[in-house]
Amino acid sequence: MSYIHNTITQLMASSPAQAEFYQAVEEVLESLEPLLESETRYRDSGIIERMVEPERQIMFRIPWVDDKGKVQVNKGYRIEFNSALGPYKGGLRFHPSVNAGIIKFLGFEQIFKNSLTGLAIGGGKGGANFNPKGRSDQEIMRFCQSFMNELYRHIGPTTDVPAGDIGVGAREIGYMFGQYKRLTGRYEGVLTGKGLLWGGSLVRKEATGYGCVYFAQNMLQAHADSLAGKTCLVSGAGNVAIYTIEKLYQLGARPVTCSDSTGTLYDCHGINLETLKQIKEEHRGSLAEYLEEHPKAEFTPVEAYPEDGHAVWRYAADAAFPCATQNELTEADARALIGNGVRCISEGANMPLTPEAVEVFIAERIHYGPGKAANAGGVATSQLEMAQNASMQQWTFEQVDERLQQIMAGIYQRCSETAKAFDQPHNLVLGANIAGFRRVADAMLEQGVV
Repeated sequence: MSYIHNTITQLMASSPAQAEFYQAVEEVLESLEPLLESETRYRDSGIIERMVEPERQIMFRIPWVDDKGKVQVNKGYRIEFNSALGPYKGGLRFHPSVNAGIIKFLGFEQIFKNSLTGLAIGGGKGGANFNPKGRSDQEIMRFCQSFMNELYRHIGPTTDVPAGDIGVGAREIGYMFGQYKRLTGRYEGVLTGKGLLWGGSLVRKEATGYGCVYFAQNMLQAHADSLAGKTCLVSGAGNVAIYTIEKLYQLGARPVTCSDSTGTLYDCHGINLETLKQIKEEHRGSLAEYLEEHPKAEFTPVEAYPEDGHAVWRYAADAAFPCATQNELTEADARALIGNGVRCISEGANMPLTPEAVEVFIAERIHYGPGKAANAGGVATSQLEMAQNASMQQWTFEQVDERLQQIMAGIYQRCSETAKAFDQPHNLVLGANIAGFRRVADAMLEQGVV
């Protein structure tokens, strides 16, 4: 039994029924094989065994009262995975699918994503199995306050700095920050994604989507190409997807799709960004409403999706940007994309491709930016927000965006150079995993067995 296989087997025994977590660990560890064979110090020091186990796992109940006066109870999580490089940093996800395995997969990915930025931040993640859809502002406020009643004990500006994720935007961050301030009596940068009036950073809302596009642009520029004039497929209709679409337009591309939990929207003329923002940011409605203003667009409901994948990936295009959720792009989708002309993939979501889909793209030598590299713009800008809070300043949009572009270019360079060093220049999955791992592992070695 190989070292890596044995490690995963032991992990399955100690952390049962956490499929997404196993998937994330296996993908990283398999990429590390060439490094572990050449540098035995990581194995001799038990770095892998230590890295796959969180430093701390916090689980707690969240009691709150709905608008009908009925007591509701949800489950909350904060996984503080690795602090070798700095305070834990990672988002909070409010979604009914949240469980320990989902949070651990996200937290594990966050370790390497944060490492790749070159910034002083460790990896963590959290959330709750709470669904904010259909809830009133008052219900969401009461839930967020109850959530923070426990979380506040474990976070701080130099300890653990959560941010937003699916289901957690500026509204939720505001309610949680207010409760943290009330409980502690301190006004400090303990959460990122805050409102601009009280410590937030410009570009934070746009950062993950913008960064995902900047990474794709770096991949293409390295091969004497660009996004200008290219037709692009985007999944999702949340923050990441909306600002991926916005930046694609700014760079001269034409995004023609987006999707939500009800179905997929296709507009051959290009998604109308203003209409999309009205539906999702103002009305919080369904993408089907887009047809009211743009009747020539097509909407495919979830019930009509192909059995082997997702409708959003079945259109002709040059590039694709998965920006919705994990495992949304299957092997069949990958083959359909290649057949329809796609030659560039940049992940805005966390682990949006199944392992089989990843194998297809690597084997075909498609320009493929894995999420831990391509979607690191959000957490990078969160760290820039922390820096602004610490200095009690607010930088201009242009200053933050310039830093973001530099960070994404640096991430691409680290991934590309590492892949070339291991004789797999087309494999940025290997490059991202080894480059991210090395920085964390070397810090762990220098800090001793802790």
